[in-house]
Amino acid sequence: MIQPLRQSLMRAIPVALLLCTAYATHAATLPTGLPPGLTEQVITNTVERARSAFNVPGIAVAVVQDGEVVFSRGYGRRTQDSASAPVDSRTMFAIGSNTKEFTATALAQLVDQGRLGWNDRVIDHMPEFRLADPAITRDFRVSDLLTHHSGMGQGAGDLMLFSHSTFTRPEILAALPFMPFTAPFRSTYAYNNLLYVVAGALVERMTGQSWEEVVQKQLIDAADLPACQSTPPVKGQTNVAIGEGESTALPDRSALRLPGVAPAGGIWCSADGMTRWGQTYLNGGRAPNGRQVFSQASRDALWAPHGLLPLPDTAEATQTHFRAYGYGWFMEDFFGLKRVWHTGTISGMVSYVTFLPERKSAIIVLTNHYSHAAPFAIATELSAYVANGKSADWVTYFQNAQNAKDAADRKKAAETGPGSPARPFITLSHEAQQDYVGTYRDDWRGPITISRRGKDLRMSFSHADGLTGTLSALPHDLFTVRWDDRAQDADDDSYVQFERDLSGQVSGLKMQVIGSDFSFDAQDLHPKKVHPSPEAPKP
Repeated sequence: MIQPLRQSLMRAIPVALLLCTAYATHAATLPTGLPPGLTEQVITNTVERARSAFNVPGIAVAVVQDGEVVFSRGYGRRTQDSASAPVDSRTMFAIGSNTKEFTATALAQLVDQGRLGWNDRVIDHMPEFRLADPAITRDFRVSDLLTHHSGMGQGAGDLMLFSHSTFTRPEILAALPFMPFTAPFRSTYAYNNLLYVVAGALVERMTGQSWEEVVQKQLIDAADLPACQSTPPVKGQTNVAIGEGESTALPDRSALRLPGVAPAGGIWCSADGMTRWGQTYLNGGRAPNGRQVFSQASRDALWAPHGLLPLPDTAEATQTHFRAYGYGWFMEDFFGLKRVWHTGTISGMVSYVTFLPERKSAIIVLTNHYSHAAPFAIATELSAYVANGKSADWVTYFQNAQNAKDAADRKKAAETGPGSPARPFITLSHEAQQDYVGTYRDDWRGPITISRRGKDLRMSFSHADGLTGTLSALPHDLFTVRWDDRAQDADDDSYVQFERDLSGQVSGLKMQVIGSDFSFDAQDLHPKKVHPSPEAPKP
């Protein structure tokens, strides 16, 4: 899943804990170019502490200072396998939602060329564009694709993008009219990957090329980003990180299927590549090779606040008074300086890119593990050194926060979770199970099948290679589904509440993820039973 941040992680520990932490001091010699207080030893100590605290196999970190690359290094290994090759500065990682800034920048190039305006109506360029509300459809602007203030709910439509989805981009666009609005238009922040897929489709419509071609040629190649590509790696590419729970087998190029999610999270890049990208942004769109890839005016528009967000729980500790979203970037004040940043989560990896433009500084953190705490801790600690020449111990802060959250989750599961005294599992007869068997259809996600296998009820999603699990019964037509692929889907186990009509027949179902992964937006599904399956043979 692609996730920008997990504020719930930070709610678990009060800011006072951080403020009571002693400031770290290091006596290593200052390398040329690094800001005061930030040394190679400080960086290495911070990374290795985070790698150990959160069990991250591999991490790549790079630092830009005064517009120059002053540090770029890999730590640990490329896969979960302890015998795998080491990470270096050219190891490619999936950067997830840090792809969004590439998609927004591709639109900015069209603005620079006079072919598009940020305030243009989307339907004037894509007449087939439709949302659930006709009035919002008519007024939806290009900028609205990028700011996460559409009125759709958090993670709306992500089940077409992740969880083994095989949806194509045209199919995703066709499902847009069925996505519900949960807040007034432009009023409330709710992170949205779906509309970045639309933004990628708009790039394709305006250029006549695929999103992959435009981003590769006009951004990655134009800025000369090393070890960076708009498509997933394939067999034969060796310096590639593998994320938690992912297969180490790369596909043949001939069998590569470009994912629908790509404009929201499809780029793979190395620390060296992302550092060159950071230099290009810091230099107002001019790449280190001298090419003006996009204008400074566009850079300033991308980095301007366009939608307000709530303050983070760390606001007091980092002297943060505002947080906002621009076009593909978060921004806030950080110890009196402007800070621009984004994170990305996909394929068992997490990335973090952060700038302090007034210091002409950028920090890149790439990891091959689903822990958000590790890149958050590293990026925050190193950024504090750039801003202040010193830093609190953010690794310990995020470790304590993670431990507190895990303890709270365990307590909640024991008291009210599935199988607890409050929600005991029950055993259903074969005849009772048969009530639920059949095909259910959701307007945007398509068919979902409930079948019997032996003594078990099974749930399977269409348009997905492997989203299948076993249902366990709780009282009152309530079940849990435990997905088969524990490596990738364990966090997405969900409640399934079946509904009955006035005659007592099962007529539909609703779902809610048990955990906190907003990208498993099961709550937006409203499947209705359309075909009761024939009686399955008894085991």
